[in-house]
Amino acid sequence: MRVLIVYGTSEGQTRKIAGAMATALTRLGHEAHGIDVADGTAASRLAGVGAVIVAASIHIGRYQRAVIRFVREHREPIAARPNLFVSVSLAAAGTDPTDRAGIAACAAKFGVETGWRPDEIVHVAGAFRFSRYGFFKRLLMRRIARRKRVAIDPHGDTELTDWAALRQATEAFAARAAAATRRAAGPGLPAAAPAAGATATGGAASGPEAA
Repeated sequence: MRVLIVYGTSEGQTRKIAGAMATALTRLGHEAHGIDVADGTAASRLAGVGAVIVAASIHIGRYQRAVIRFVREHREPIAARPNLFVSVSLAAAGTDPTDRAGIAACAAKFGVETGWRPDEIVHVAGAFRFSRYGFFKRLLMRRIARRKRVAIDPHGDTELTDWAALRQATEAFAARAAAATRRAAGPGLPAAAPAAGATATGGAASGPEAA
């Protein structure tokens, strides 16, 4: 199965998340490609793929404009395939009910803005990227980390991403997507599936920035 992973990123953590998902899919025997929506080639890659993953990070209450525009313009071919939306945020690392409600609201707003109802939404924790922040953003992010009692390196990067959970979520999506592809192909017809012997199992500090 060919899988397209389209992502938007600001400080690089969502790119790293997309890369980890591509690696997990490749290990299952699938063909996966991660494309930054900013490079302008994602639309041309939609043809011929069996599944689509869209990943974006929350910044000041909304996702990257380029991702919103891409999904709005191409929601029909995305929705026609098994699909997944990966929402990246710092709030996904915690359990605060207000924070969790906030990221759920952001994802719901994304659906309204794009007209796309993902098959599934997975919330994944991002990172504090102090190596990439400017002066004022560094002050803001330090204040957020203190308020949420998150141990950080104020001069470097602190990842909150749960890589094991991300891998499990990716494997679970791959299994569901492959099964949907087989059902769509019908009995007796070939369908994309993991390579022989591959297995799949089921299985994301608050603030406005996620990377």
